[in-house]
Amino acid sequence: MTPLQLPPGTFGPAVQEFLNILIGSWREGFVQVSGFVGATILLFSLVQYRYDGRITRWLEENERAQPLAGALLGLTPGCGGAIIAMPLYIRGTVSFGTVVAALAATAGDSAFVILALAPEAAVYAYGLAFVSAVLFGYAIDLWGLGVGRVDSAVDRISRPMTDGGFATTSVADGGPSVPDYDAPEHEHSHDHARDLPGYLPDSRLLERASHAVHVLWWVVLAGALVAGVTYLARGAQEPVWEVAATYDGLFTVAGLAGTTLSFYLYFVGRHYIGEGDTGAARDSFTSLYRTFQHAAMETAMVTVWVIGGYLLYEYGLLLTGVDIQGLAAAAGVLAPIAGAGLGLIPGCAAHIVFAQLYAVEEAIPFSALVANAISQDGDALFPLMAIDLKAAIVATIYTTVPGVVVGVAVYYFWPFAQFGFGVL
Repeated sequence: MTPLQLPPGTFGPAVQEFLNILIGSWREGFVQVSGFVGATILLFSLVQYRYDGRITRWLEENERAQPLAGALLGLTPGCGGAIIAMPLYIRGTVSFGTVVAALAATAGDSAFVILALAPEAAVYAYGLAFVSAVLFGYAIDLWGLGVGRVDSAVDRISRPMTDGGFATTSVADGGPSVPDYDAPEHEHSHDHARDLPGYLPDSRLLERASHAVHVLWWVVLAGALVAGVTYLARGAQEPVWEVAATYDGLFTVAGLAGTTLSFYLYFVGRHYIGEGDTGAARDSFTSLYRTFQHAAMETAMVTVWVIGGYLLYEYGLLLTGVDIQGLAAAAGVLAPIAGAGLGLIPGCAAHIVFAQLYAVEEAIPFSALVANAISQDGDALFPLMAIDLKAAIVATIYTTVPGVVVGVAVYYFWPFAQFGFGVL
């Protein structure tokens, strides 16, 4: 990243380096990643709003196409597509193979990082994930592949974990339905005292301010998207620091303002204007404003984790001097296995950091990226975990298997596609 030039003698070298990393990450994360994240999430959310749940009804009515359709849903960037399949499985209307196909095809929010900074790698990695997801999903539905035995084994170890009310039905039986987050009882109300976190007061002023920030956030995101496209068109050359009516000025202002507004929306705004539970299972949206609102809150969440990943990596290197690329190179075939193992972690945070290590630092081999893309489940696993923890455990185990197999195959049979493959 381009260092911020402060007047000589303002801070000591150590403090200057600390600020360079902090402010540089604050600027670059929003333009390089979040602009593309917001545009893609909004596009998918508008499709959900336009077709008003018809995607889910089509899945219910076309049983033979379910694993293929599940993989197509999972292939969409982010977690929204795969999330659609989870409540359908819980209702018993799609197969377990469909769930595994959707989860195996999804690369979660880390896909936005790879699509923005390494599009060629994204095409190959997510193409392999899609093919693997379809084949594995149909294989599970046709032949079982030992799902019953894994189901029984997980049942023996998961009973103590589900005493708090999680369903423990067989993965072949589905489970209870999930809450409808767009139902009237889940609509946002002015009574915030029940669900506000302890660090926020019940305030109509903050509610109005949060709506205003939400609208301003979209204006800034549009500027960040323009700056991000220009950044890629110029060969990913780092802009200088300036506040002016230029590309460099747009990059700087949109980056700093966008990240700041995203942190506000994530930690404050979402609790006042709705979407307090990011990653919630949704079939559709009740209004166009709530569609934009959902996309903004999801993107704000990704931004927080992206900046956290930037800082964790940069400060980690600063303090330890560890050569991540050297470690990954020395790991050999263990690198894709580790990438697949990382996929057992639910959510997108760890995988966003992993994607940054590949696309920004070129510290991870392509084989590990492929293995992680197949194995990780993103936020899509959370709705299933909330209702049927055992089914979620079995599903994430089964997405790890093709991740290991394909990742190791890429390592041995595609050796030229390793560090920095497809990175701009």
